[in-house]
Amino acid sequence: MARDASLSTLPEPGAADESGLPVGSGRQRAMELLAAVRRQGRIEVSQAARMLGVSQETVRRELRRLEAQGLVRRSYGLAFPVETSSFETALSQRQESFPEEKARIAAEAARRIGEAQTIFVDEGFQPLLAARALPQDRPLTVVTSSLPVATELSARPNVQVIIIGGRVRGKTLGVVDGSAVDMLRTYRLDLGLIGANGVTVEDGLTTPDPVVASVKAAAVEVCRRRIFLGAHHKFGVTSFVRFAGLDDFEAMITGTQLGAARARAFHAAGAEIVQV
Repeated sequence: MARDASLSTLPEPGAADESGLPVGSGRQRAMELLAAVRRQGRIEVSQAARMLGVSQETVRRELRRLEAQGLVRRSYGLAFPVETSSFETALSQRQESFPEEKARIAAEAARRIGEAQTIFVDEGFQPLLAARALPQDRPLTVVTSSLPVATELSARPNVQVIIIGGRVRGKTLGVVDGSAVDMLRTYRLDLGLIGANGVTVEDGLTTPDPVVASVKAAAVEVCRRRIFLGAHHKFGVTSFVRFAGLDDFEAMITGTQLGAARARAFHAAGAEIVQV
């Protein structure tokens, strides 16, 4: 396996880590653990311990180190990869993470659309769930950068679907590049349902890919109202490119799993956190 540059801050060979193992062994273990998290989209501590042939406490220690480097995020005995400029999870992997929480977030977003008639729906699995939850009893126009969203909604007689044009990204089936941004900027929309790969008090909303960030920033620009949709593990994570601030959104919908201290910090920074 190729050496991951993001592990370059691990101690150099010749020293010993806190477990007493040679650092060479610790480095290899960390690389194997990170590769497994990224490959699967999530990993349980017990599963990782069996895979590596070490104790669960050793796995927790390695995950704490990886989390300190911003490479994984731990939550309730699980670890999830943090997207970086060189790594992003596939859409299929995102479907496996916290499905019940994401379904609740989607339902709450649908309840909050109000009188909006023209809606931007972002790429990603969480926005796709929100699209599925949109009302079917009144006419809507949906502009989207997501092929799955366009496919899902095109069968509905009450929805006119407009997909912005550009290059399709294989991992997320989202549409990007300059032509997508240019087309999106010609619209004036009532509401945007927008996701992110990470959101923090300090950095706002971020995503790994600059071209994706450009589309998201354009959506923020053209939508009169914006709602952020994101499961709890997106909070406290910073990715590569910032595309919006907390104050750009009238509400940030997440799950009840978001810790009280973190929710208070976002409230104090002016974000309207809605937990469902």
